[in-house]
Amino acid sequence: IQSSIEGVSFYAINTDAQALSKNLAPTRLNIGRKLTRGLGAGGDPAVGKEAAIEDLRDLQEICLDTDMIFITAGMGGGTGSGAAPVLAELAADAGCLTVGVVTKPFAFEGRKRMKQAEDAIVELRKYVDTLIVVSNDKLLRIVPDNTPVTDAFLVADDILRQGVVGISEIILKTGIVNVDFADVRTVMRKAGTALMGVGTGVGKTRAADAAVAAISSPLLDFPIKNAQRIVFNIVGGLSMGLQEINEASEVIYENADENANIIFGALVDPTMEEEISITVLACDFKDESVQVEEEARDPNFYKDRRALTKSPLGPDATVEETRIAITRGFKRPPSAKEEQKEESTGLGGFFGGLFGRKK
Repeated sequence: IQSSIEGVSFYAINTDAQALSKNLAPTRLNIGRKLTRGLGAGGDPAVGKEAAIEDLRDLQEICLDTDMIFITAGMGGGTGSGAAPVLAELAADAGCLTVGVVTKPFAFEGRKRMKQAEDAIVELRKYVDTLIVVSNDKLLRIVPDNTPVTDAFLVADDILRQGVVGISEIILKTGIVNVDFADVRTVMRKAGTALMGVGTGVGKTRAADAAVAAISSPLLDFPIKNAQRIVFNIVGGLSMGLQEINEASEVIYENADENANIIFGALVDPTMEEEISITVLACDFKDESVQVEEEARDPNFYKDRRALTKSPLGPDATVEETRIAITRGFKRPPSAKEEQKEESTGLGGFFGGLFGRKK
């Protein structure tokens, strides 16, 4: 909403009237007012579903004359788990290209909530064309220890926002290599589980770096491998060259199936200056996630697990540094001290790296 994407309408739907009142969406729908009296679904997906059915006509109006719908929800609770599949079914019946972008709860929220989330994802998958799943547990491995909880969620929200904005801009903005809605629909229609990633890069290898970061986003549950359908968009400043577009494309092609249907767009945005950004949506590949059987836990289990969830950025990284690191494949931006050190030595490039290693 704050990005002000043209041609996109925003709706907020909730059973909790108080939470809904704080939402920035211009159109807000408090579903199930008779059933819940605006007090929420109480973590019960059945209540969320009944609330959506109570306001079915209002939900149907959202889907009318709409080409594409993104349904974003947190799974595991009542409203998201219960109402999202209902809305997805209505969108499918209306002929909309429907994309689900949902989150799974933290492991510490308990098995019941996780089970509700998994059941809701199975139900949602029946109706959406493409489904993108993000695990909240991934945040524990990315966000520095001292990050406030509100900022931690903002990191994940910002990555998802960039992805949704990137896909929307592929359709809405005219680029030097243009992609229309029919192209995107060909890739995303009935595509099943998908990966959506955003990567950015600067410097000599900025295009390839952005592509690598985009296809290996640490927030996503699903790795890109042998995807049958891919759509990606490259955005760069006035200095972006054809060779750079080729380098980024090669990285993505090498990680896709050799017979994949790949559609790409390229857009010049002067505000990007020396940075290149790539949004990738990969679909139509098998879920190779492996279910690990529970084993007896030794005394060091929790100690070892805490060590694994330490952020590679260290405890003192800022939220902005974390955001940049995620989209650049964890190439952390140099600190002010590091930049001053480089300037004082006067050595850069190959020789700077060579003498730096000797030290």
